[in-house]
Amino acid sequence: MRPVRSVYIAAQAVTPFIGKGHPDFIIKGHPAFGQRENPTLEDHMVSVVQQLLQENQLDPSLIQRGYVGNFAGEMFSSQGFLGAMLGRADARLAGIGCARVEAACASGGVGIVGAIEAIQAGLDIVLVVGAEVQTTVRPREGADYLARASHYATERSIDDFTFPALLARRAKAYKEAYGLSDRELAHFSVKAYANANRNPLAHMHTVKMTLEQAATASDTNPNFLQNPDLKEHLRVSDCSQVSDGAAAVILASEEGVQKLGRVLGQCVKVRSYGFSTNPLGQVKDLLRLDTTAAATGEALHDAGMSPQDVQVAEVHDCFTIAELLMYEAIGWAEPGKGAELVLSGRTSLEGDVPVNTGGGLVGFGHPVGATGVKQAAEIYRQMKGLCGEYQIQRDVHTGLTANMGGDDRTVVSLVLENVS
Repeated sequence: MRPVRSVYIAAQAVTPFIGKGHPDFIIKGHPAFGQRENPTLEDHMVSVVQQLLQENQLDPSLIQRGYVGNFAGEMFSSQGFLGAMLGRADARLAGIGCARVEAACASGGVGIVGAIEAIQAGLDIVLVVGAEVQTTVRPREGADYLARASHYATERSIDDFTFPALLARRAKAYKEAYGLSDRELAHFSVKAYANANRNPLAHMHTVKMTLEQAATASDTNPNFLQNPDLKEHLRVSDCSQVSDGAAAVILASEEGVQKLGRVLGQCVKVRSYGFSTNPLGQVKDLLRLDTTAAATGEALHDAGMSPQDVQVAEVHDCFTIAELLMYEAIGWAEPGKGAELVLSGRTSLEGDVPVNTGGGLVGFGHPVGATGVKQAAEIYRQMKGLCGEYQIQRDVHTGLTANMGGDDRTVVSLVLENVS
């Protein structure tokens, strides 16, 4: 849809995404082990809201509504009711209507949709926060929690690690249909880690990944699934990170931008958006992300754009095969040709359409509820020249996001336009 009333991203903030492999994440053997704890879900939410307000010199009493994107706070953090948590970041947020939004990995994106539509209804300034903590339990227990984003009754038994197995199923089908090699798919991991190495907020900022490492199973990069039909089609390097973190944006009408004391040149316009959902457990075609195609197609059509008009993108690479399939769903490549974009360098930082410039879910990390908000923040940061070492070295006017929940069951896509 194209908003009838103009909507702008007026400000953004992102915390570091941390977890196993990040130097600030405390595990046994860390110098701070036993002296302090890793940040809680509340800590991340409070931190990102305070960062947003302080860095942008915003008056929180001007905010009229708040949304929190979060998938599994009750399970990982024993905490639900997260809308009421926002007021703990600043006393001036008390009394503002705030609520949590849940759509699995698309929770943050759906929160942004809620904010856009609230502005269409007459509000001027809306806060959207995405946050998740996932490192509080052992991997298999966490995998069971995350499996709630599948059709649990029919899909949970595919493997102890349900979601990796569901996407490995897609990788297997794609390899069989088009002859994709492990080495070709590994280029997606290499790109993600290389971009993350330039991004100080990224979970994998200090972790290197070579093509040989990504393309080869090893003790440090195992084929970890138990399902014998799927095991060979997924390694650790193909996976997004189990991360903790948060992101926040302020969405505003033109009047809201003025009330905040900002000017349009500090903002990015939401030119259009797409929002699509399909039934759980009813994937019709393993070779195609139908819901992604619908949401991105709606967003691009309503913006009056073609896929080739996109200059920078953030797509939902929960696994490497998902990024490849997103290229095809968006319309950048014909079926079976998605890998050619990464092999040619077209989606690298120096390419025609840089994708996941800060590392994506594989490199930057994937605190589930934060991801959709982080994607919008990343496009904003690229458009405003705030990305430091991973800044695209040319002006960027149009950007696209694709935030996917579950196995392509809910997708939110934004077309964003720089305002100069």
